[in-house]
Amino acid sequence: MVLGLTALQLNAQDDAAVEAAKKQEVWEETVSYAGRFQVSAPGYMVEKTDTLETKLGQQVNHTFFYQSPDKKSDNLFYMVSYVDYPEGTMHMDSVDLLGEFFEASAEEAAFSITGDLVYSNPRDWNGYPGQVWRVDYLKGQAIIKTRAFLVENRYYTIQTIMLRDNSLNPSTQKFFDSFYLLDGDASGN
Repeated sequence: MVLGLTALQLNAQDDAAVEAAKKQEVWEETVSYAGRFQVSAPGYMVEKTDTLETKLGQQVNHTFFYQSPDKKSDNLFYMVSYVDYPEGTMHMDSVDLLGEFFEASAEEAAFSITGDLVYSNPRDWNGYPGQVWRVDYLKGQAIIKTRAFLVENRYYTIQTIMLRDNSLNPSTQKFFDSFYLLDGDASGN
């Protein structure tokens, strides 16, 4: 009986040590001068670009991501993406058109991974029009939380991916709150 109790105590100590390490975790700052933003994540963010042919011509999607090596971490992925739309294609003065744009973006995000759009709500970010949404996928076992917003012709998305059991974690909000734009507008002026 003493041996069993000692093992339980050790497991509790291990769990407490893991939780303490998470709280002391030092996040790494990523700065993108081309993207005009700064953000912090639990590790080094890798940059990847993809060029897509669209009805508007070629568009370059820039993605910065960090994938956690620990499958038990709050979030498995942290991502920031941006794409520049041709001048004049985004109607910043039309609330209705922007609402349709963001809603279509949320619906396409869910469709592209065969997920379910759980919610999608308008939410401006620092005076810029935006939207937040949640997509459940992998039969409800995984979740993507997204904050998207438009600065001039640049469309940003900030996302975290987590397992369902970690859907309410402080790291998502910490990541979202760490994002800010560098001086000048998003087009680099």
